[in-house]
Amino acid sequence: MELGLLAAGIGAGIIAIGAGIGIGMIGKGAVESIARQPEASGDIRGAMILTAAFIEGVALIGAIICILLALGVGG
Repeated sequence: MELGLLAAGIGAGIIAIGAGIGIGMIGKGAVESIARQPEASGDIRGAMILTAAFIEGVALIGAIICILLALGVGG
């Protein structure tokens, strides 16, 4: 049981790190793109927000799965 809790905690941490890195890379790319082509800033910003929302959604699902496994719901 204790190893399951440890694994769930490590999994949640990896999910948070991965989501943070992914959203950081999106922000970096968007800022660089806007600097190169300022007239497209609206389109770039919209795509950035949409992609960041998808990453956050996947991270939330992963965190919920880790929590459920830590509680023993998954089996």
